[in-house]
Amino acid sequence: MNLLFKLTDKDFEIEPQEMNNFRLRLAARGIVVREDGKIAIQNKKNKNEYKLVGGGMEEDEDPQEAFKREVLEEAGCEIVIIRKLGIIEEYKSLQNLKQISNIFIAKVIKDIHILNLTAKEKSEGAELLWLYPKEALELVTNCYDKLLPSDFEDVYSTRFVVLRDRKILEYYINNCLN
Repeated sequence: MNLLFKLTDKDFEIEPQEMNNFRLRLAARGIVVREDGKIAIQNKKNKNEYKLVGGGMEEDEDPQEAFKREVLEEAGCEIVIIRKLGIIEEYKSLQNLKQISNIFIAKVIKDIHILNLTAKEKSEGAELLWLYPKEALELVTNCYDKLLPSDFEDVYSTRFVVLRDRKILEYYINNCLN
């Protein structure tokens, strides 16, 4: 398993707390590419957040199947996975949470143009954007200092999301594009 990177509270200049009996969350996310080279980005307008598509795995769900499900829900696309880049570990000590995300690159094979967003995503103003990778990286990077809390999570959690996805995009741009 290729560990791409770890994120901890220290990445946000927060002194980590001891994590005992932490909650483990498994997730699948990554880069979804259309034929024109644009990638799927979710914009949660009410939080000023830009992020990659993906999310938590359901119990006993395979990471690849979870990613396919999440992309269908959040981007309305059927995909074929091109490759797994690796994993990312996040240690959110203020929430006593360790998250392991499986990171994939996938190609759109069919766009059904129907999103199946959760109530949380709808409340946060989620919309789908298709952007070239460098445009996506710019939006993800620039939203970091403008993040707002939502009814579901504070800025602490969202900063992890944004930094993680920025690092994924940087890795993709620097190592996977021709």
